[in-house]
Amino acid sequence: MNTTIERLTGLQWRGQGPAFLVGLGHGATHWIIASFYVLLPFIAKDLGLTYAQAGGLITIFHTAAFAANAGSGAVVDISGRRVQVLSASLVVGAGALMAVGLMGKAFWLVPLVVLIGITNNTWHPAAISYLSISYPENRGYALSIHSLGASFGDMVSPLAAGAILLWLTWQGTASLSALPVFVVAAILLVFLPRSHSTGETESEPRLSLSAYLSGLIDLVRNRAIIGLSIMSGFRLMTQNGLLVFLPLYLVDVMLVSPIVLGVAMMGMQIGGIVAGPIAGILSDRIGRQPIVFGSLTATTVIIIGLTMISNVALFIVVVALLGFVLLAVRPVIHSWAMDMTPDEMSGSTISLLFATQSAFSALVPFVGGIIADAWGLSSVFYALAVAMVAANVMVYFLPDPR
Repeated sequence: MNTTIERLTGLQWRGQGPAFLVGLGHGATHWIIASFYVLLPFIAKDLGLTYAQAGGLITIFHTAAFAANAGSGAVVDISGRRVQVLSASLVVGAGALMAVGLMGKAFWLVPLVVLIGITNNTWHPAAISYLSISYPENRGYALSIHSLGASFGDMVSPLAAGAILLWLTWQGTASLSALPVFVVAAILLVFLPRSHSTGETESEPRLSLSAYLSGLIDLVRNRAIIGLSIMSGFRLMTQNGLLVFLPLYLVDVMLVSPIVLGVAMMGMQIGGIVAGPIAGILSDRIGRQPIVFGSLTATTVIIIGLTMISNVALFIVVVALLGFVLLAVRPVIHSWAMDMTPDEMSGSTISLLFATQSAFSALVPFVGGIIADAWGLSSVFYALAVAMVAANVMVYFLPDPR
């Protein structure tokens, strides 16, 4: 089994340990926000929120994530303390989710959602640059493991939260769901290596401030990086729109129970778990562009098809297929960005990429809520399909170094 994996990936099995540890941590960050997505319909009902107000909480999350990118990449590239940044982001995010369970008014949820958003995007510059530098010839595969962790967190968290909701209130579910994240933070701090295969030590600064500022100017002048970031913004806007409005659609339109809701959202992530490593390995061999183009095209068609399905079982199957094509492309896009970037600026490139994604994603929960209030939840899915078409057009014109 190990020999087969080594032949497919081009990496020795023992050398893949750091990638799986970082993937575990990525799963913990997604566990936090996925738990909140599942809780959102019940928070909205309990607190009497409209769709626009419920979506507004997620807009606040993405706005905070956008703001976090202003300094997170600089901290990573200048200090080089990636492991410490990774662990700290998990601790703060888990603490905020636990505190959500202590709040009884929407107003007090706002600062906690801000903290979750900040720590969520603080994670990515440190994690993706760590893996990119550690596995320079296998970025697609290594980052697919990172993405696999996200899909695993997004898969297990809704099912766990849905099951806990059968016994506890949403407040109790929020607090209990935070506990595993603290454990993962401790595991990373203790076991994740501080050095890369290049021999560079994690505790040593990577760049002086002047060199960093010079590299940052070159980065923002790079049209390919900017174009890739905008394309990724359209794609992630669609993904996050689905994560917000699929639970609302299932609960309010299809009238499913909490456990069925958890199963449906889990099915979407199972598709991503299967597809991520396949897409990452293929992109290392044939290039990033064809993988992204095919995935986005299929995603557009499936999103439109969801609005035509009334059978719950079939809906869940199609949601799983949607996860297969939509989430597969996530590590490929990150690898594509790293292909275009010097190692010493990798953290800031990811900050730029995720800042753009957060800016786009901040629009969709609130605007989608307005659309849902005015024309129904089905209309939101048509708007998301249009965003995917825009992303695919941009993919066609982006250069692929591989």
